[in-house]
Parts: sequence; C-alpha cells; structure tokens
Amino acid sequence: MLARTFLFAVVLLFAAPAAMYAQQFKQRQQALSVAIKQAYQKKKITETEYQKLSREQEEIGYAIERAEGDSYLTAKEKNTIHAKLNRAEKRLRKYKTNREVY
Repeated sequence: MLARTFLFAVVLLFAAPAAMYAQQFKQRQQALSVAIKQAYQKKKITETEYQKLSREQEEIGYAIERAEGDSYLTAKEKNTIHAKLNRAEKRLRKYKTNREVY
C-alpha cells in the first residue's frame, strides 16, 4: 500500500510540470487571439491579415491539443508550440506596423 502511494506521488510530481506548461501555452494563445481581434476591430490589420492570423491560431490550438493527447509534453512538442506562438506574435507586430493604407 505504501509503495502504491509513493508511486502515485511520483507520477503526480512529474505530471504537474507538463500541465503547467500546457496552461501557459493555452494562456499565451488566448491572449494572442484577443490581441488579433482587437487589432482587427481597431483597423490596425486588414481582413486578409486577420484571416491568416486566425487560421494560424487554429493550427496552434490543434498543435496544443495533439501535444496534450498523451498528457506528456516532450521537449520537441514544447519547442514546436513555443516557436508557433513566437511566429504568430511576430507576424501580428509586423502586420500592425506596415505602411499599407486601409
């Protein structure tokens, strides 16, 4: 009985960091989605740019779901999601500051 309790505690100890990273990725993705919607409402980005960024957000969401499928985030999955989020943030900054006239 004591061995089972100890084993369960060890499993929870290793599962907690994976869940923490997943929450951070979800929060970053949600914050980025809100920023994209606000930029579109304020006419900082065009409709085409908005559609591209929205599609990219859907892909990021699918990547997070796939990574969480086995309840364990590998380093490769973390790096992939992190890179996708960074790329989306960079594209939003670029689109907001371009010199197109709307």
